[in-house]
Amino acid sequence: MAHHDTVLVVGAGPAGLSAAATVAAMGKKAVIVEKEDVLGGAPIISGYAKLVPSGEWAKDAIGRMVSRVDGNGNVSIHKSTKVIQLDGEAGNFTAHLSNGQQVEAGSIVLATGFTHFDSINKPEWGFGTYEDVLTTTQMEQMVGTGQIRCPSDGRVPERVAILLCVGSRDRQIGREWCSKICCTVSTNLAMEIKELSPSTDVFIYYMDIRTFGLYEDKFYWKSQEEYKTKFVKARIAEVTKSPDGRLLVKGEDTLVKRPIVIPMDIVVHAIGMDPNALNPEIAKVFGVGLEKHGFIDRAEQYTNSQGTTRKGIYVCGAATGPETIDDSIAQGQSAGSRAVADLYQAAALAVNA
Repeated sequence: MAHHDTVLVVGAGPAGLSAAATVAAMGKKAVIVEKEDVLGGAPIISGYAKLVPSGEWAKDAIGRMVSRVDGNGNVSIHKSTKVIQLDGEAGNFTAHLSNGQQVEAGSIVLATGFTHFDSINKPEWGFGTYEDVLTTTQMEQMVGTGQIRCPSDGRVPERVAILLCVGSRDRQIGREWCSKICCTVSTNLAMEIKELSPSTDVFIYYMDIRTFGLYEDKFYWKSQEEYKTKFVKARIAEVTKSPDGRLLVKGEDTLVKRPIVIPMDIVVHAIGMDPNALNPEIAKVFGVGLEKHGFIDRAEQYTNSQGTTRKGIYVCGAATGPETIDDSIAQGQSAGSRAVADLYQAAALAVNA
């Protein structure tokens, strides 16, 4: 009966933690397999600062989610571990783990997340060339230290530029999709920088601003009106360095149709969300499909929510495409519930067989 009592959850970010907690709360066993040596996913591994929209520190919010499963009698956890082979079918899966153990499960939830876009793939914007060109995750780590300083020499920056859509909405580098969270995260980050360094002017360079839903007032307008963030609608051509050591952001102001060259002390790339770099391997091991961009493909969306192309295997969070943390958590609950429903159905069929 082990298969009928157990859901295998692959990945322990917000979506996976939510799925495992849901399975446990419904009286079934959840087995978490996480390839990293810590739980919490990108918010913990990448050192996120304050989360959108709650404003709570990531280490505290995600820490509570970890505490909810760590030590729960219905949850077992394998860290630094991967699923290397999957046998069986819906209701009767056997997963072979890289640590030599096996897990028998009736259903599976894939919460395998995403990979941050690597700004090295946008070399004209200075990342990897200039020490003071950072990514949003690196800037959030700096916010976490409680002070804003130029990495090159430790000075307090007079000007910080945040460049939106780095690795998103860019067909030239094969990133046709919007990463959904970058605009809101960037406006929030601008306010965090200003709180720590009131003398620093923050500029956001954008093609469009998409602080969707209720975030428009809380982040876009607040950052502009209360924190004096300066928004520049522009196409950025390159980031270079001036003779005095400051960075030069070069491009075109698309509102007034003229070239711009503005000196900055720090330039931040608002990096997008790529498919998990391991998705080809994950697709092969679990026998699920990938959509054209490389994210995990979903089943029929309206009657098989969180389903994949393989029966008995569900997916949630940013594994299917760019996603917010809040929606990832909700999808984790949904996937966990679907997986448990499968267990009850399999058990009923076994009794009636």
